[in-house]
Amino acid sequence: MTDDVTPDAVIPYPGETADMADKPRDEMADYVGTGLLSGRRALITGGDSGIGRAVAVAFAKEGADVAIAYLDEKDDAEHTLSLIEAAGRRGIGLPGDLADAAHCRSVVDDTVNQLGGLDIVVNNVAFQSPVSDLTEISDEQWRRTFAVNIDSFFHVTKAALAHLPDGSAIINTGSINGLRGNKSLIDYSATKGAVIALTYSLAQSLAERNIRVNCVAPGPVWTPLIPATMPSDKVESFGEQVPMGRAAQPDEIAPSYVFFAANRMSSYYSGEVLAPIGGETLPG
Repeated sequence: MTDDVTPDAVIPYPGETADMADKPRDEMADYVGTGLLSGRRALITGGDSGIGRAVAVAFAKEGADVAIAYLDEKDDAEHTLSLIEAAGRRGIGLPGDLADAAHCRSVVDDTVNQLGGLDIVVNNVAFQSPVSDLTEISDEQWRRTFAVNIDSFFHVTKAALAHLPDGSAIINTGSINGLRGNKSLIDYSATKGAVIALTYSLAQSLAERNIRVNCVAPGPVWTPLIPATMPSDKVESFGEQVPMGRAAQPDEIAPSYVFFAANRMSSYYSGEVLAPIGGETLPG
């Protein structure tokens, strides 16, 4: 499979935080944990930077040990692991391509073996490549987008179910684009719609085990994926269309994941989609 990304993207795909001129806030520096996830063990895919990093640090500050799976962004991953460890928790990094089903299964096994179990799964990894027309989407790009954005969620979750105790939590990262579509992110939007439907279906399927399955579907969020996949003109105006007039920072999104991960906060929530979208309202 090839990574068919926008040729005039601002930084190289898959994007490193160090290459960004405007660094995101994704270290949860001002966040104070209260033990909501004490003793829990979490796996976060796409956990090296952006939303994944912020969630990993928030989980660690709440008392969880955290495994992060990522493609090959070594420097970002090492920094995220250092933040987890600075919070007093154990962090492990699992590099590799989550478009590969066997690798999805191996990251689950490695998490369980190294952390001693698994209680929380966050399916967060994503790929996107904007186009101006459906005909620009190659077969390779279509397959890549689905392999990363929805197939990996299936493979990771399926493998995790053998290890998750009853009462665990699964959190999927959706998108505003999965709720309303996006003319320049057609394949990406289709996968995010599938993520939301998968969340609804798994919530019903796993209710007897009290495994809660929820989805966070953000609007525009400033992460390395944006300048790595979008041309400079779109990067400059990214997020300005929402009522708040700006993109979110990852630190603003991560608490939604803490909410869904913590039984104390969301024990009666499953099959829910929480959409932090900057003041936009949706019909229905």
